[in-house]
Amino acid sequence: MVPGELNREGARRSRGLLAAFFMAAGVNHFVKPRPYERIVPPLLEGDAKRLVLISGMAELAGGLGVLFPATRRLSRAGLVALLAAVFPANLYMAQAPERFSKIPRWALYARLGLQPLMMRWAWRATRR
Repeated sequence: MVPGELNREGARRSRGLLAAFFMAAGVNHFVKPRPYERIVPPLLEGDAKRLVLISGMAELAGGLGVLFPATRRLSRAGLVALLAAVFPANLYMAQAPERFSKIPRWALYARLGLQPLMMRWAWRATRR
């Protein structure tokens, strides 16, 4: 096997995992919206239901778009923007741990560092 082939195969797998992750998360927004609504920061909680539906649709579209070369670059930009847009929810969770007592405090803080890693994954997996 040529080294470049291994890289292409790894990139294909990474895209597949990225797509599956975001499509599953998007579906989950419709199946179990309450947990997502609870993490919407107080400033936006009046629009929580709508924001959860919009972010779920964005995750579905972004995940699906990753699979096709014609939409991959647009999906990359969309997923990175989506991850940036939902970062305030993760920040809110870390700042109000008493509202999320079922989640270990360390996990609330770990989510903050996970967001940039997810952005990097979305960017790198969709370069080809």
